[in-house]
Amino acid sequence: MFVLYLIGYANEVGEAFRSMINVNFVRLSYGIAIGYVISDAWYKGLQAAEKYAHEDSVKKKVTWSVCDTLIWQGLASVAIPGFTINRICFFTGVFLKKASKLPGSTRKWTTTIVGLSCIPLIIKPIDRSVDFFMENTFRKYFEPKLEKVVHHDRND
Repeated sequence: MFVLYLIGYANEVGEAFRSMINVNFVRLSYGIAIGYVISDAWYKGLQAAEKYAHEDSVKKKVTWSVCDTLIWQGLASVAIPGFTINRICFFTGVFLKKASKLPGSTRKWTTTIVGLSCIPLIIKPIDRSVDFFMENTFRKYFEPKLEKVVHHDRND
């Protein structure tokens, strides 16, 4: 499961390297990260199916687990960190171009290193923010009345 966990960072790595690689590789990195999200949702659905197999509302609980995981992981593993690293790298590149006399290749490598370095710093705040968002929106209004089926963390 740890290897799958690392695959969830593919789009952030793709964004960090955006200035140095063809955009199709960045798109591929998003495809890989989305594959991670889908596989995690499938896994959480299997867990819920096993846990609630003998209950009448098993389909509802499995559906909720899958949907909750897709939304949470889509936001916390793909959309928000991808956007965040994209903007960090973009503004780093703009800053370096205006404020330094570094050659283009050095600016690109510096931008990539800054982007990669920021990945571990943004994960927990994003995860906690998505938890807060989910608890105060989707989970508050749509979650079936049951014990907590899923609480996501990239360490699951």
